[in-house]
Amino acid sequence: MTNDSHKARLATLVKELSVTPGKIAPAPGSDSDFCVDMRRSTLHHEGAPLIGHVMLDLLEESGFAVGEEYVAVGGLTKGADPVATAMLHAAASRGLDLDAFVVGEAATGHGVQGRIEGPDVAGKNVVVLGDTSTTGGSLLEAALTLCEAGANVVALAVIVDRAAGAKERIEAAGFPYFYALDPGDIGLA
Repeated sequence: MTNDSHKARLATLVKELSVTPGKIAPAPGSDSDFCVDMRRSTLHHEGAPLIGHVMLDLLEESGFAVGEEYVAVGGLTKGADPVATAMLHAAASRGLDLDAFVVGEAATGHGVQGRIEGPDVAGKNVVVLGDTSTTGGSLLEAALTLCEAGANVVALAVIVDRAAGAKERIEAAGFPYFYALDPGDIGLA
């Protein structure tokens, strides 16, 4: 299967499993007529492996190769956890060494580093992940926490970008930003 066919299948799965109608607030100060509950896809038996490969390919095609430009992935807990795990497993299936980490939403009592669980990220090139992004706030929070812990954040990436300003906000903060799917890919545009 090529990356194009992986991406097409992932778009179909996300549309079928994760997109539901209903008034929600995906980020503070915003509202939407649809919900994109990515955990329905990231924790799915077919979705998770596809996500791992699509995200690895997305980053590689954007000039970010595992082991060369980055050695670990992760982000704010819950949304990023299954994405990072999927990428870790996909990388292992390709014979690549990729670690994953979790950024907690609150300090655990050990300062900034206490918010980051998993391998030590100090001095390492990392990619911050999310499952979906509206304003980019969660991604930026994770990126800044990682920078404070001494990590070198080389990029931020999500499965679904809601086309609501995340790209502009993240790039204005000085980070490269990538996404696998946009609203049109999942039938929302």
